[in-house]
Amino acid sequence: MSNNLRGHLLAAVFSAGFVAAAAAPACSETLSDAVALAYETNPTLQAQRATQRALDENYVQARSGWRPTLNLQLVATYDQTRVPRAASSFFVPAGIRESNTGSVALTFNQPIWTGGRTSAAVTAAQGDVLQGRENLRRLEGQVMQAVIQAYEDVRRDQEALAIRQEDLGVLQKQLEESRARFDVGEITRTDVAQSEARLAAAQALLQSSQAQLAISRSNYAALVGQNPGQLAPEPSLAYLLPGNVDDAFAVAEKYSPQLRAQLFAEQASRARVAGARAERMPRLDLQASGRFLNGPVDPFTQSLFTRDVTVSGVVTVPLFNGGLTSSRIRQSIERNNADKITIETQRRAVLQAITQGWNQLVAARANIGSNTEQVRAAEISLEGTRQEQQVGLRTTLDILNADVELRNAQLSLVVARHDEYVGAASVLVAMGRLEARDLIPTVPQYSAGANFRRLRITLGWVPWEEAIAIVDRAIAVPPIPLSHDLPVEKAIPPGLQPPPAPAYVSPPRR
Repeated sequence: MSNNLRGHLLAAVFSAGFVAAAAAPACSETLSDAVALAYETNPTLQAQRATQRALDENYVQARSGWRPTLNLQLVATYDQTRVPRAASSFFVPAGIRESNTGSVALTFNQPIWTGGRTSAAVTAAQGDVLQGRENLRRLEGQVMQAVIQAYEDVRRDQEALAIRQEDLGVLQKQLEESRARFDVGEITRTDVAQSEARLAAAQALLQSSQAQLAISRSNYAALVGQNPGQLAPEPSLAYLLPGNVDDAFAVAEKYSPQLRAQLFAEQASRARVAGARAERMPRLDLQASGRFLNGPVDPFTQSLFTRDVTVSGVVTVPLFNGGLTSSRIRQSIERNNADKITIETQRRAVLQAITQGWNQLVAARANIGSNTEQVRAAEISLEGTRQEQQVGLRTTLDILNADVELRNAQLSLVVARHDEYVGAASVLVAMGRLEARDLIPTVPQYSAGANFRRLRITLGWVPWEEAIAIVDRAIAVPPIPLSHDLPVEKAIPPGLQPPPAPAYVSPPRR
């Protein structure tokens, strides 16, 4: 979709979000369509993926501490010395003397052992990358949850608008009937006024419903990237939900991206503690330098140029830096302590989110049953009240009240169904199961690890890098901790499927 077309669509949402559904495409839009489009085009999600790719580069930059460096230096010098006659002497005659020199030099440096500094930096970078992947999972789940919320909001408001429109039509007929009965003297002016008042209130509620639908449509378009059409009924999320809240807690303990991100953050800060302590260790570097064409440039005389090559092993032992290293060690230790404590904070936050979502889900399911029964009873009550009015046992006000009760029950049922689905999504996002691979497995999935694997061998990699890495990590004091990944839950089939069509029942034979 082009930017101009998308802009026109978004503008249409804000100005005319309550356009009748007849203007929508003939084909219904499903929740899986909305999720797939948001997964591919949502700018927040795309920006987080770019952020993760940038974070992957920290791993390459950390490994560069094991790689050689090579520098080329070109130097050209012109020197002019003027000695005035007053300052001249036998040894320094008066006059102008000019000279020029040029040199070309190559400098090579290969770390042999960094005392564990580079190993700690690599481990910390790995922890940061793993934490970033979990943050990407968390944001993906939040985007999926927001899309589901927006989808359900639009469906709720569309159904609410249909109920308001139906109510308005019923009240208009009721007003016409009341006026006709008033004309023949069956009812009083008060009955007509009551019908007029209820009709005016219904018109105001209809306008409010139109405005709310426009707001929900704009939220949907901002997330998905296009206006909602005629939205199909939402598929079930039961295949992702556990049987009870305890199972939800157990899944979240293993796979919640919020909790796992903090575990990886603690791994990275623990490696930085080892890196700070490694600053006290000596290091060994192999250095080589060569200077070529070192001599006068003009006039160029090759025989006057000197050449020298130097190869040396350099051991650097830190002795005293004013307490800077000790301060950095203490600082890194306290940051690691904070990360350890925050693990429990995140665990409690995840359990709180699951508890709140599960209770919302249970309450909404109970409300669906109660509201369904309320709608059934209100329909019977309204029909009975109309029949009783015809024989003079009920008044116009009784019919109007019965109609209000029916519409309120219908709206409550719509809201309960909306809340039940949104509650299920909130439980799943806290568990770490509301991901594209679980919702839309047939859509090509973005792999954060693919970019990281491509960076494993890039420009700057040298064959002896692995051997140096093994030596650097093996004899580091204190030992450098390793950053380890955590198992990932397998995708759960079958994904979002349209609800089954109602079974066809043949009409009875006569």
